[in-house]
Amino acid sequence: MLSMSNVSPSPGTPMAASPLTRACLEIDEYAAGLGWDKPARLFALVDTARLKKQEPRLASQLGLDKDDAGKTSLTPIEQDTVPSGTPLDKFLGTIAWPDAVVGCALTVERLMLPPSAEASVPEGLNDKQLAKWVAGHPERQEVRLTVAVLRDGSRESAVRLREKDSSTEVLTGGGLVPGLAEALAATFA
Repeated sequence: MLSMSNVSPSPGTPMAASPLTRACLEIDEYAAGLGWDKPARLFALVDTARLKKQEPRLASQLGLDKDDAGKTSLTPIEQDTVPSGTPLDKFLGTIAWPDAVVGCALTVERLMLPPSAEASVPEGLNDKQLAKWVAGHPERQEVRLTVAVLRDGSRESAVRLREKDSSTEVLTGGGLVPGLAEALAATFA
């Protein structure tokens, strides 16, 4: 069962941005409104015009029957909760999208190190040991990653640092989180 979520455009979302960038930033803003220390969230991206035509009742329920000025042409629809305790790569490997879904997005919180600290990572650590080492590192940064991909291969990411938790401080770019983008793109294979 789908858990529907109408993600409103962020006031700071640039109008000149691509529909995928706008959708990614809207999802980031939605996640920011929920606060930190939240589980991963998965979204289907559907073409808004197609949704309004084929599912007018659902479009109305999502508030898409109102004036579309300034809204993205992609509508994010939040999916059921990502199961906790299941590795993200294994979970994503179980997903298959229907044809009506033109893309997908995921928002997840992680710890990251600056490139200068990556050179000091001890060799031979397993995933659990590495996670513990990163968590204890003084230069670690808590981040929220929002990554969106389309069936056509387009990609976008939004990265928000917890210490700079402001919509004006969100970094965007298609190549910021390549591994997660690849995993999401594989859900369309």
